[in-house]
Amino acid sequence: MASGDNPPFLVVGHLNKPHGTQGELFVWPLTDYPETHFAPGVVHFPGGDEGQTPSPDLEPLTIETVRPYRKGYLARFRGVYDRTAAEQLRGRYLLRPFEAMDELAEDEIFYHELLGSTVVTRDGSVLGSVREVYALKPADLIEVAGPDGNIMLPLIPEMVVEFDREEGRVVVDPPEGLLS
Repeated sequence: MASGDNPPFLVVGHLNKPHGTQGELFVWPLTDYPETHFAPGVVHFPGGDEGQTPSPDLEPLTIETVRPYRKGYLARFRGVYDRTAAEQLRGRYLLRPFEAMDELAEDEIFYHELLGSTVVTRDGSVLGSVREVYALKPADLIEVAGPDGNIMLPLIPEMVVEFDREEGRVVVDPPEGLLS
C-alpha cells in the first residue's frame, strides 16, 4: 500500500459471542481509543468474510447500550434483541469508516501504514519490507520479508527508531546478535 493510501474502513472490534438472552454481545475492542467507538449511537459495519470490508448481506449496527465487561464491552445493537439474532453476528469484525478514526498522537502509527514499508537499519542496510503486523502482548511484532528470509522484530520504541510515512521507510536499531 503506497504511503497516503488509507483503506475506507478499519477494524475497531470483534463480536466474540452473545451474552445472555436479550441480544447483548461481548465486544473485544481492537483499538487504542475504545471510548470513541463503543458508545451509544455509534454506527459499526459488520465485516464480511474477509473482515476487511463491510458485509454486503448485513445492515450497519447502531449501538443502543454499552457497558464495560471484563476486558471488553457488552453491547446491544438496534434491532438485535434476542440471543438468536445476536448469534448471527458471532465472530464478525466491527468496522468504522477511516474518517471516523481518532487523530493519532505524533508517535502513533496505523498498522496499515507499515505494510509494504522498507525496513532499514540505522546504517542504511536494507532488511526487507514489512509483510505483516501482529498485535501481541507484551509487544506487537512486525514481520519483515527480506532476501535471507523473514524476521520478526518487536514494534517498540527501542527497536523502531523512526517511521517516515512519506518515504514508506522504517528505521530499526536491532541489538547486536538479533539479525545474525
